Parts: sequence; C-alpha cells; structure tokens
Amino acid sequence: MTPTDEVGDFRTERNWWEQRRLRYNIGLVAAGLLAFVCYVVVVDRGISTGTMPDAEITLFTTAFQAVGYLFMMALANVCYLAGPLSESIVKPTNVDHYRRLTFRLGFWFSVLLPFTIPGLIAWFYLIHPSAATPR
Repeated sequence: MTPTDEVGDFRTERNWWEQRRLRYNIGLVAAGLLAFVCYVVVVDRGISTGTMPDAEITLFTTAFQAVGYLFMMALANVCYLAGPLSESIVKPTNVDHYRRLTFRLGFWFSVLLPFTIPGLIAWFYLIHPSAATPR
C-alpha cells in the first residue's frame, strides 16, 4: 500500500471510485435497454396468450419509462457515493480487495435491479396466470 492509498484519504477513495463511474453508468444504460426489451417481450407474450389485459407500448409510454429510468440512474449515481463513504467508515485493512468487492457487488446489484420489473410481470402473468385472471 502506497502512502496515497492510506485508508481514510477521502480524495484517494473518491478518485478510485470516480475512475469507475463511467463503466458503472454504461452498465446501467445497457441494463435499462435490455430490461426494456425483456419487458416488451413479456408483455407481448402475456397479451398473445390472453393471460394479461391488453396494453399498448406506444411512443409516449416508452418515453415516459425512459425518463423514469433516467431519474433512477441519477438516484443510482447518488447511491454510488456509498462506496467511498463505506470505505471511510469501515476502514478495511486490504483497501484494494474491499474496493473491488464493493464495486462488483454494487455494480451487479444495480445492473440486475431493472430486470425485476419484467421478472415480476412474467411471474405474475405468465407463470401464475390463474392468479392474474379473475374467475
């Protein structure tokens, strides 16, 4: 560990995290696009099988969801600051390992989170259609 890597040096912590923010945001954009594709596939499948009420995916609804996702990306970037903050609170002995592990956990949580919406819709309408349709 070099003197500039000492635990508690917030400038160094923040610099390490800022160098990875672009990668984090690219992952969020890619996840958002893929999750939207999954959402369209699930909704289309649900409508075509009759387990889901008719719904249209229009330019307006797509734009509305895109704006909502941009808002969530901004919120995710605020939460991204928890990385350097947690490092200054935890004060790990192996700073490099802690940073890499924390970044990976946060990255994959953030990238997989957008897939919960199409996953929940698929579970509700496609896997358990009897619960979705009134008798």
